[in-house]
Amino acid sequence: MPDQRPALLLPELKRIAHEAGEAILEIYGQEFEVIEKDDSSPLTQADLASHRVIRDELARLTPDIPFLSEESASIPFSTRSQWHEYWLVDPLDGTKEFVNRNGEFTVNIALIRGHAPALGVVHVPVSGVTYTGVVSETARRSGAGETERDIRVRVPCADPMVVVGSRSHANPALEGHLENLGPFELVSMGSSLKFCLVAEGKADFYPRLGPTCEWDTAAAHAVVLAAGGNIVTLDGEPLRYNEKESFLNPEFLVIADGSRDWLGAFDGAR
Repeated sequence: MPDQRPALLLPELKRIAHEAGEAILEIYGQEFEVIEKDDSSPLTQADLASHRVIRDELARLTPDIPFLSEESASIPFSTRSQWHEYWLVDPLDGTKEFVNRNGEFTVNIALIRGHAPALGVVHVPVSGVTYTGVVSETARRSGAGETERDIRVRVPCADPMVVVGSRSHANPALEGHLENLGPFELVSMGSSLKFCLVAEGKADFYPRLGPTCEWDTAAAHAVVLAAGGNIVTLDGEPLRYNEKESFLNPEFLVIADGSRDWLGAFDGAR
């Protein structure tokens, strides 16, 4: 794949994400059934409808690139470990937000290359806003009735700093660590929108001490990197993909201003 290919794929990826979003909204406006998966997380017809749209469209667009989705995650590591690049998709990130009808759910499509995100699209079906990131190039935001524009993380961070946290996964242990950082304002948000708030300079920090899977983070990870931010584990290492059998991520920090000692506040969590 030529180095410029991720950027060239972006218009089609945005189109696919919008089509998947339309499939989700068709079900969002109706009564729908919620199924409990083996890990007790919810699954709806909208997850599956979005999955089918993205799977079929990506197969037409890039038949040579493997595809992995939350709804088709049974591919063994012995196979996945041979992949240099692949699509990593969460067809409906924030199913709890979808079920609660608060609009804070997204369609996430990422291209992983060499265990790191190279390209990501995060689309918000209810608002029509789309975030894109081509790593080492640019991050952008577009939406209904607004001109597409470049986005960038906020440096230095605000005073008091703005910390974003999960709406559906509260973590009581987090507050003690945050107090070590100094004055802050906490904003609750669902799905991968938390990453996007950091990427567009509306938040400074997103610490995630609860469980996530690789498809939850990959697309927004690309947006954050492209916007000049970073995501590291509590050991200070970059968050990586497809290096183990499990899809579970380690705990991590999403950082805008890299000059601050964010990791120091989480020494006790290691």
